[in-house]
Amino acid sequence: MQIAFLVAPQGVEQVELTDPWQAVKDAGDTPVLVSTKPGEIQAFHHLDKADTFPVDRTVADTSVADFGGLVLPGGVANPDFLRMDDKAVAFVRDFFEAGKPVAAICHGPWTLVEADVVRGRTLTSWPSLRTDIRNAGGEWVDEQVKVCGARPSTLITSRKPDDLKAFCETFTAEFAKASG
Repeated sequence: MQIAFLVAPQGVEQVELTDPWQAVKDAGDTPVLVSTKPGEIQAFHHLDKADTFPVDRTVADTSVADFGGLVLPGGVANPDFLRMDDKAVAFVRDFFEAGKPVAAICHGPWTLVEADVVRGRTLTSWPSLRTDIRNAGGEWVDEQVKVCGARPSTLITSRKPDDLKAFCETFTAEFAKASG
């Protein structure tokens, strides 16, 4: 199964990309780096530049039908850039409309807010997003990992890098169930 990792050309928190990426590979699936522009993305360690990673596909050149699930890593700037890109927002919304599982960590749920897919759902995130989530009709909780099975698709969220182990274990198990 191919799993899309949607990130902006810059601003993703590196560990929130690399740890889930490795978890997908360890689960026997294929991670695919999707961005809004071709070339490479620039990851960060908080506010400092980290490594670059090659983009596999752009949102304009791919379809939700190609993937079994979606991962939205955080980083403060990453989801802010994504939510300003109509194709990226539509790509996220399409996963929900297709009933495919989505996992988001830290600031990643900002893109979910923009896609208008948190209404009626319970999720967690970096604490500064709680008001945005509530204003978008979601219920925010302060938990290490939260699985919301509200239909049409399962949503798995976590708060921060310290939650990565639980996040990775949970989302890979939920993605495997969904592929059934």
